[in-house]
Amino acid sequence: MAINWYPGHMVKAKREIQQNIKLVDVVAILLDARAPFSCRNQDLEEISCRRQVLLVLNKMDLADPEATRHYLMRLRQQGMAAVAMDSASGKGLSDTIKALKSLFQPQAEEMVRKGRRVRPMRVMVVGVPNVGKSTFLNCLVGKKMAATGAKPGITRGKQWVRVREDLELMDTPGLMWPKVENDEQGLKLALLSIVGENAYQEREVTAYLLQVLKAKAPAILRNKFKILNPELETDQLLEEIARQRGHLLKGGQLDLAKTCTTLLQDFRRGSLGHISLD
Repeated sequence: MAINWYPGHMVKAKREIQQNIKLVDVVAILLDARAPFSCRNQDLEEISCRRQVLLVLNKMDLADPEATRHYLMRLRQQGMAAVAMDSASGKGLSDTIKALKSLFQPQAEEMVRKGRRVRPMRVMVVGVPNVGKSTFLNCLVGKKMAATGAKPGITRGKQWVRVREDLELMDTPGLMWPKVENDEQGLKLALLSIVGENAYQEREVTAYLLQVLKAKAPAILRNKFKILNPELETDQLLEEIARQRGHLLKGGQLDLAKTCTTLLQDFRRGSLGHISLD
């Protein structure tokens, strides 16, 4: 499923990030911990290449912990600084602060050598839409400072936030790349609600989710949905789940559209369990 979702405001957002990158010391690129490789925006990484970069696998509470450990190992083997964090609860915050300080340390030492006062570290927070940038910002600040929402693209404009005496953050709007050519990657981005709902069909994304459950977590189909045979075709699985949940239209016909919407919502908020996609 090729995704072509690039709202007009993203052109402006990309230009602003390019203009403001010179003002910061470190770029924190947030990724969804459930599929960190699928939501890496190469445009953002190219813009950030002349700055220190920290990859933050956010929403780690929704991901399979073993998969997250594997993702971190892969990224670090590629020479990237990477940490995992759950911005909603604050888990991993100390590791994130420590990693940011480590990346800024050479620059701080250079200031000292030149006899200058070490100013606060300036960090730009970037990532694709709906990856939790505003929640991340609020977690570091310790109180609600930025707008948050469940739909991609809610954050607008440039915000500088002083976290404490030694750290300033710049929030940015979520930025996609113009077109996702890889079908499976597109399905993952849709399942994670990284692209807008007008860019995909819920039935197609739900079918992909059921395939993931069949391959990675058949116990969820057995235990949560009482599916005796998880190897059923995806259409049959969807119908069985609709029956189990009592999703019916007038006349007793199955309301499969409602079942699709509910399944996607359940996955996105973690009600199905800890599931990673990459």
